[in-house]
Amino acid sequence: MEHFTNALKNHYADFNGRATRTQYWMFVLFYLIFYIAAGVIDSIATGGILTLVFALGMLIPCIAIAARRLHYTGRSGWWQLIALIPVIGTIVLIIFLVLDSEGDNQYGPNPKSTAAAI
Repeated sequence: MEHFTNALKNHYADFNGRATRTQYWMFVLFYLIFYIAAGVIDSIATGGILTLVFALGMLIPCIAIAARRLHYTGRSGWWQLIALIPVIGTIVLIIFLVLDSEGDNQYGPNPKSTAAAI
């Protein structure tokens, strides 16, 4: 939950820097949990508006954390557009999001090495 709240508080629309695998995938996990909860509440009470508001409110943070995750692997955030290619694009994007980085790159220092140095 800490990674989700940190992404919202400190990096809501921050497209600079890098995000580790744990930060990204924990954000995705909690996003899906909250989205499903909003969907259940919608089906019972509101008729679909809650899920729409949640998804629109989370659009920018989702794009931002994916861009920071791609920066971690040395790629530009624009690589997210590859998901527009049916099936193959989504598979390639998931592979890029899972890859690890070797060290510092043009997007900043490796967050793992700076955390270990502290």
